[in-house]
Order: sequence, then C-alpha cells, then structure tokens
Amino acid sequence: MSTLSTADYIVFFCYFILIVGYGIWIYRKKRKEETSSKDYFLAEGSLTWWAIGASLIASNISAEQFIGMSGSGFKIGLAIATYEWMAAITLIIVAIFFIPVYLKNKIFTMPQFLSQRYNGTVAMIMAVFWLLLYVVVNLMSILYLGALAIHGISGLDIHLCIGLLSLFAIFITLGGMKVIGYTDVIQVFFLILGGLVATYIALDLVADKFGEPGVLNGFKLLTTKANDHFHMIFDKSNANYMDLPGISVLIGGMLIVNLNYWGCNQYITQRALGADLKTARAGILFSAFLKLLMPLIVVIPGIAAYVLYQQGMFQTELLDSKGIVDVNKAYPTLLNLLPTGLKGVAFAALTAAIVASLAGKANSIATIFSLDIYKKAINKEAEDKKVVRVGKITVVVSMLMAILLALVIGEKLMGEGKQGFQYIQEYTGFVSPGVFAMFLLGFFWKKTTSNAALFSMIGGFILSIVLKFLPGFVDLSFLYDSGWAVPNSTGVYEIPFIDRMGIVFAVCIIGMYLISKLETRNGLQPNGLEVDASMFKTNAGFTVGAIIVCAITAALYMLFW
Repeated sequence: MSTLSTADYIVFFCYFILIVGYGIWIYRKKRKEETSSKDYFLAEGSLTWWAIGASLIASNISAEQFIGMSGSGFKIGLAIATYEWMAAITLIIVAIFFIPVYLKNKIFTMPQFLSQRYNGTVAMIMAVFWLLLYVVVNLMSILYLGALAIHGISGLDIHLCIGLLSLFAIFITLGGMKVIGYTDVIQVFFLILGGLVATYIALDLVADKFGEPGVLNGFKLLTTKANDHFHMIFDKSNANYMDLPGISVLIGGMLIVNLNYWGCNQYITQRALGADLKTARAGILFSAFLKLLMPLIVVIPGIAAYVLYQQGMFQTELLDSKGIVDVNKAYPTLLNLLPTGLKGVAFAALTAAIVASLAGKANSIATIFSLDIYKKAINKEAEDKKVVRVGKITVVVSMLMAILLALVIGEKLMGEGKQGFQYIQEYTGFVSPGVFAMFLLGFFWKKTTSNAALFSMIGGFILSIVLKFLPGFVDLSFLYDSGWAVPNSTGVYEIPFIDRMGIVFAVCIIGMYLISKLETRNGLQPNGLEVDASMFKTNAGFTVGAIIVCAITAALYMLFW
C-alpha cells in the first residue's frame, strides 16, 4: 500500500496553509475593490500579466495531464506532447486575433458573444451545452482522475480523495476570480517544481538502471531504448494512429481542438477578459512559453516508466485487477519512488494542479449560469449581490454533481486500463468543431447569420455522433489506403476522432456559408462585431516573444519528427 510519511504530510500541509492563507489575504484585500458581479467572476482589471499566464496554465494542467497524458506517454510516447506544443502556437494566434475582438466589443462571457453576434436563442442553447460539457466531462474527469492519482500516492480511500479535493476547490472558488488568479501563481510554482522533481527522479532511475549515472544520460537512454516513443508524426501503420493521425496533428483537427479550447472556451478566456489588451497578450505569451515546458513534466516521466517496465520494474505495480497494464498508474508509481519529503512536494504539486483546474472550471460554470442564464432568463432585475450569491450556490451544486458522476461513472469511463486524457479529448470533440466554426465566422465574416450558427452548433454535434457510430453500420475499410480510416483495437475500421473533427468542421463552415448567403440574399442583415485591422497589431516585445515560441516549437518538431 502506498503511503505518505510524516515528513511528506508536513510538506503538504505547509503548501495547504500557504494557499489557504494567501487566498484569505487576497480575498480580504480585494473585497473592498469589488464593485460588480463581473468584478467577482472576472477580476476585472485586477490580474497582472504573470497572474494571467500562471492562472491559464494552472487551470489547464491537471490530473488529465499528470495522470492521463503521462499514461499516454507510457503507451504512445512523445507524440502526445503535440497537445502541449501546438497549444503554444495556438495561444499566440488567440492573443493576436481573438482577444482583441473580445475586448474591443466588451465581451465577458462566451454566451454573451453569441447573443451579441447572433441572438439570444443561440446564446442560451450554447450556455446549456457548455454547462453540461463542463460538468459531465471536464469537472467530473478532473475530479475522478485527480482522486485516482491522490489515492495511488497516499493510499487514502478514493472516495475520501474525491470529497477532500472537492472541498478544497470549493473553498478557493468561492473567493472569486481574484483569489483563483493569484493563488494559481503559487499553484503553478508547486506544479512545476514537483513535476521537475518527478522527471529528475525518473531520468535518474533510468540512468542508474543501465549503469550510466546522470539525468542527461537518462534522457539519452530514453531516446535509444524507447526510440519508437520519440516520433511526433505517425503513419497509418502505427498502432497509435487512431489517437494521433499523422499530419492532422499539425494542420488538421488538432488545430480545431486547440483553437476552440484556448480561444472559445469560457474556462480559459475568462482569465484574460478582465484585463487590458497589452496585459492580456503578455499573460497569454507567458503561458505559451510555459506550455513548451509541460511535456518535460508530464510526458517524459511516462516514457521513463515504460523503459523501466521493459527492464523488469513495476511488473506488479502497473497491473489492474485483471492483470492488464494500466497506463494511468505510471505517474503515481514513479512518485512512490521519491524520497521522503520530495514525495510531499510532488504530492502538493499534483494537488495544486487538480485543485486549480477544479476551481477554474467551477468558476466558469458559475459565471455562465449566473450572468448568461440566471440574469438574462430567470431574474433580469437581480442585483449584483444576488447574482454573486447565485454564482456561489452554483459552484457548490456543480461540484456535488461532479462528485456524484465521478462515483457512479468515473471508473467505467476512465478506470483501469483506459486513457483518461483521450476520453476527455474525444468527448469534448463532439462539440468543438461546430462551436469553433460558429465563433470563427462570427468573428471575421459579418454576413454570418443566426440560423447558420444554429446549423453549425446542432448539426455539427449530430454529425459528430453519426461519424462516431457509423463504423457499427458501414464497413469503412475502403478508406484505409487514403488514411481516413484505420482498424481500432477490435479490428473495426474507424475514422480517428481528430480527423472526424476536421470533417465536421469543414461541413459546418460550408453549411454556414451557404445558409448565410441564402439568407442575406433575401435581405437579412446579421449583427456584425466591431473589427478592424488595427486591432491585430502587436507591440515589439510581444512580437519577439511570439517569434521565439514559434521557432522553438518548429525546432522541436524537426528534432523529433
């Protein structure tokens, strides 16, 4: 049974006291400055660039990365890092083209954008869509995978872990966006420190196993002993092509995944929408640099665990109840090898990542429900204090729902042997293509109509479901030569979900174009946003930083192609 020593618990409780104490101090300091519900939910004008950047990463990196992505590193290899490295490029695009549109048009929530650009019907449908997605997929998966990780390290009962993580996250979330944003700075410090410690230990173990001490030798040994785990682009003969289909991870569906997540997602954009353009862009650029570092923390340990497993280690620790290797156990197993004290640091880092993501997601759920559903449809005359109170109640209710879902279906969907990270990506992908198409044309083509947006949103979702279950009725083996379909684990030919997203996105764009053309030809005048070329100009510092991020990303892909 995995357990923490007294020293580990002391380290962890020091982290806990630091976060709670700092959160209370920030709450008391900023409460007097709070003038509106938007200030509570968005920390309007209060977050610095470094707080925005840190909060973006803290909210993004959670158990699905530490556990899910590390597990995918064990099974797939470095290629799973494409989610992180392509995100760095995506963040630059979002900072240049998306954020100026939001700020110029005083947009604070994603449903507000849809209401302002299209109409209230589109906004309300999407608000409900997002709430369901955030609770059923994101909040539940973060909570379950997080509890699974904490259980694997500490030996505490998984149900107790779910409850304690929820309570910690609720406490942070109820303080509002200011508390979340500034405590995330400390969370990121622990996250990166603990992650680097785990990576160091993993590489050192590999080096010692082969009699060549030193972490640099450890990394070199990884690239030779697991050479097949250091390729970023797969061909269709690769067993993992279904998860990462070749060049699509650069110019296809992966771009849709990232642009939708980083540019059209309340959970993420919320951090920057309360700032001025220069501060928001600087914060996003800072987070892009941090994204380049993430695979070192969350993927390399998984590959190290794979190499050590091949050398005879972890032969029982990684097995599930059926005797099958459970990749989700790779990261917790490595952490259990850390020396006393350092294990407490890594435990704190993992907890920090989980709690920060839970708090960020719960805050976004509360923001959308309070500002876009309660204030607009239930009680239009509600005062700001009432709206904030409803938001706090929403935080608690959404977390209770996530707890229930985690207990009832968490193990079935993300339990033994399953790649939790891939579950999140695929099921979020049912909504992403249609939503991103709706946002993209809504931003940059003034003729886009509300009915076109409805087609993209609802039609895209239905088409995603059809393509998902199509292989059960139609033999798609004829698409193998073109690379559009490959056999899954049961031998059934299926379209990789990233390619499905690309197909759905293309259909949504074409459908929106045709519908909008037809309606505007009949005299309909859509609601356009205020957009001009000057909005997209960047200052010298941002431009230099963006070029460096792009250059590093390109170099990484060339090195590990």
